[in-house]
Amino acid sequence: MNNYQVDLTNCDKEPIHIPGKVQSHGFLIAISSLTFQVTYVSENVTEFLDLSAVKILDMDASALGAFFSKDGEDIDLGQLLKLGKSQNSFDIINPYKFRIKDEPYYLIIHQSADDFVLEFEQITLEYDIQNIIGRSISQILTNKSLIGLLSNAAQEVKNIIEYDRVMIYRFLDDGHGEVVAEVKNEDLEPFFGLHYPASDIPKQARELYKLNYTRIIADVETTSSAIATYILDKPLDLTNSGLRAVSPIHIQYLKNMGVASSFSISLMANGELWGLIACHNYSPKFIDYKAREGAKLIGQILSSALEYRQGEEDTEKSNLLNEAVQDLSGYLEKDPDLISALTRHKVSLLDVTHSSGVAFFYEKQLYTMGQTPAIDDLNELCRWLKQTMQESVYHTHQLPEVYKPARDYADLASGILACMLSKELGELIIWFKPEQIETINWAGNPEKPAEPDVDGNIILSPRHSFESWAQIVKNTSSRWRGSEISGVLKLRERVLAAIHKKANEIRILNERLKLAYDELDTFSYTISHDLRTPLTSIKSYTELFLAQNKELDEKGKKLLDRVVSGADKMAFLINEILKLARVGRSDIQFATINAQKLVQEITLEVISALNAPHVKVVVGDCPDLTGDQTLITQVFTNLISNAIKYSEKSPDPEVYIEGKLVGDEVIYSIKDNGIGIDVNYHDKVFELFKRMDNVRDYEGTGVGLAIVKRIIERHNGRIWFESELKVGTVFYIAFKK
Repeated sequence: MNNYQVDLTNCDKEPIHIPGKVQSHGFLIAISSLTFQVTYVSENVTEFLDLSAVKILDMDASALGAFFSKDGEDIDLGQLLKLGKSQNSFDIINPYKFRIKDEPYYLIIHQSADDFVLEFEQITLEYDIQNIIGRSISQILTNKSLIGLLSNAAQEVKNIIEYDRVMIYRFLDDGHGEVVAEVKNEDLEPFFGLHYPASDIPKQARELYKLNYTRIIADVETTSSAIATYILDKPLDLTNSGLRAVSPIHIQYLKNMGVASSFSISLMANGELWGLIACHNYSPKFIDYKAREGAKLIGQILSSALEYRQGEEDTEKSNLLNEAVQDLSGYLEKDPDLISALTRHKVSLLDVTHSSGVAFFYEKQLYTMGQTPAIDDLNELCRWLKQTMQESVYHTHQLPEVYKPARDYADLASGILACMLSKELGELIIWFKPEQIETINWAGNPEKPAEPDVDGNIILSPRHSFESWAQIVKNTSSRWRGSEISGVLKLRERVLAAIHKKANEIRILNERLKLAYDELDTFSYTISHDLRTPLTSIKSYTELFLAQNKELDEKGKKLLDRVVSGADKMAFLINEILKLARVGRSDIQFATINAQKLVQEITLEVISALNAPHVKVVVGDCPDLTGDQTLITQVFTNLISNAIKYSEKSPDPEVYIEGKLVGDEVIYSIKDNGIGIDVNYHDKVFELFKRMDNVRDYEGTGVGLAIVKRIIERHNGRIWFESELKVGTVFYIAFKK
């Protein structure tokens, strides 16, 4: 006997496959497959055979056959069982038609562990069911739409079993179900469209529905019959039994609905339980075994049709998404720019899923298409996903429930499908689905698992009332389909391949650049050495010639002075080129720089060197910087020198220097009221050896600003300017804090 105590706290763990009882419309005998002796028997056997369970226990199978007859002769149960055992199946025997006391019965046999389980039911069907089943199946398949298919099936099952109500009940992803088709007697209230919580059919019950495709409860008011046995430590497994007794919780559930008898047929799709054909009768009703088998056949045909129709719909939608992935794969191969390939063609990231928006985080930039949350919200969501995602893809149709900040933009992003490209770099793609506010009509309040009765006792049913109870569901989007998720996984592979290809190309370019730098170094120092020696000779011999030839006329002296001056200029230019080369190659030593002190010292040195005490230089607030002391000194020296040099001929020359904290940057400005820069030269200011026409009278090589720009870039900073001819110039340099 099974002594498992069932209550509301453990009904989802109730061992319903070993109830230790059978329903009263038949009886059960189990015979050992080893000894062929009776090991279990239901106690109601006496109502059918006029023998007590105690007398039958341990009886030999052959002797037991004397109580059954076929064609006027006793049945040899032993031979019947041996036949099934030799075939490893009882399919060729079931159902076996015979008589008990001249009444027709069916014997249905299956094996449970080491026992043959024999179940005995009366035959009540008095007509040929096969022709009816054939016509029913033809009628069901006439409708090509999924809804029509289900409605036809419900009607044909009702025609066969003549129950008061027949429903098609579909399981949803979270285990709860919905009535998607219904045929009923006119006097009954409709259940079509109602939802039932997952607890109504617990997980272990759903698993049994996958093994037994039909389940009958003939009369909820009858008392189940216990199974007697002398094997006390091993309850009989009734997983495959048609007579298996019903959970007391489910019996109470049916009573609360006013249902006296129920019958269900499993609907399978792709190996999983898709739903049930759920049948209710409001008076006790037994269905003959042949009629149940016919209904099971309808369920199997309907399952195949469901799988096919569902597959057709899924394939069509999947093909559209796959085509989008293929198109993007082609763009990635042809377009050298990854962002352009994914966002700027006829087919884009937005077409890979049925989404309303997409965000792409790549190389510290954010790109969006369609309807998405604000940039700050996206950045926070990205940080949360980096911490949350354990796999390469994450999806939810209820983002506000798992990530509370998303409630502020649930209308745009109640559902997300995220694809991680690089967790370390925070590179990922996120697709968004908007909120779909939905009204779900439950069969009673699903939030009330139990209620007290009039005496204050907790009843064993989720609810008394099954009247429609409406629930408004918010913060939820449509669910992500498997085809969308698989399409994103395929795209991820293509994008990663493109990124790796680009990384390899950059690596090759870096190797070439390193080689070019090495060659430039060699060239620079070679030029320096090879040019400096003859330049020194030219200058030295010219100066020596001037010193030894005092009788030269003024014209000759001027010519030779120009030779010396040209040699000096050329030596200076060589030094400037070497400085530019060293900026690109030298290691940066980052340190905190007292910019206030540095700027003031440079200002005094430049005024003295240029002999420009008349230029007014104002130094404002100068926040500290982080950078290479030597290189930053070179930057400010160059910019302050230019500001003083190009403004010293103005009527009231003035230079103003200051720094400000702006966001995550320190931005310095060096402003003068000098000659300004012609707008036609604005795009050439930082180019090597480029000088404007209006600075011909000023000393310079056109190398200084190129050096400044390279130093700033090596500090991950920015440099730009504003200028107007004959009004003045402002140079801005921005450093990260």
